[in-house]
Amino acid sequence: MESTESEDKAVIRAPGRPRRRIDMDAVADAVASLYADGGYDAVTIEATAERLSVSRATLYRTVPTKEKLLGIVFERSTQDLYASAIDLVSEAPSSADALFGLMRLHIRAAVDMRHHLSVFFGGAGLPPDVYARWQTWTREYEHLWVDVVNDAMHDGVLDRADPRLTTRLLLGMVIWVSRWYRPEEGLTPDEIADTAVALIARRLQ
Repeated sequence: MESTESEDKAVIRAPGRPRRRIDMDAVADAVASLYADGGYDAVTIEATAERLSVSRATLYRTVPTKEKLLGIVFERSTQDLYASAIDLVSEAPSSADALFGLMRLHIRAAVDMRHHLSVFFGGAGLPPDVYARWQTWTREYEHLWVDVVNDAMHDGVLDRADPRLTTRLLLGMVIWVSRWYRPEEGLTPDEIADTAVALIARRLQ
């Protein structure tokens, strides 16, 4: 039986161009860069696609909304911070080293994330599924701090008090760095961390 013209065309038609895969780390970098340059309004599908040198349609197939873009950079930031905190605490030789290390780590993170961190307070701008994971992450991260603070109290690094309340006060101090930090003022993250640690460490001398 002879092939029809349409069947012949189907046989000889060149295969379609494969879809380009999107690197989520590259997306997170692009979104963070856009936020640093122009704030919340600067983050769009179009602008992110341009930063990635891909078409809007290519990016849209993987990340269809602005909220999803923000979710990607947020989740990478929190996952990296938590993993670094776990490693730091597990390797710290003392409760003082663990506590002061966490303070330094979070201050550096607050500075690095300062351009886009404000949108995440309270979960604003995050997709519901990402916001739910953010709540879980917050509890786990706070629990890690509470354990370190409790050990520091036991060892005399901190005065004995409510560990959870003390943790939230310490976290409030280091998180707030993201709101007031200005590089033009000449302070480095390490200098800020040194001052924060000194508020506690002097009592050990």
